[in-house]
Amino acid sequence: MSSVQAPERFPVPPIEQVDLAGVLRALGEPIRLTMVRLLADGRERPCGELCDALGMPASTGSYHMRLLRQAGLTRVRPVGTERRISLRREELDARFPGLVDVLVADAG
Repeated sequence: MSSVQAPERFPVPPIEQVDLAGVLRALGEPIRLTMVRLLADGRERPCGELCDALGMPASTGSYHMRLLRQAGLTRVRPVGTERRISLRREELDARFPGLVDVLVADAG
């Protein structure tokens, strides 16, 4: 018997395939930029917590979180029925040094 691995439910592109234009396109929406700023502290957050913090319905939050994940900015870790979101900070810092710092500093 051959073992076939199931596809990852919430795939993220390898950091080498993440391009700056795609990252900036994803961050061009103020809601997504705010999400990244909230995640920049390194805490993994449940989807619902991000939606509540931004005062948006779960469906809208899921849409924006999917776009951030597809752009390579975040990762999703399923925990039971919950999805926890985190910023790929170390990988992003290695790929685009200083980018996250600039995004966070601009929030002030």
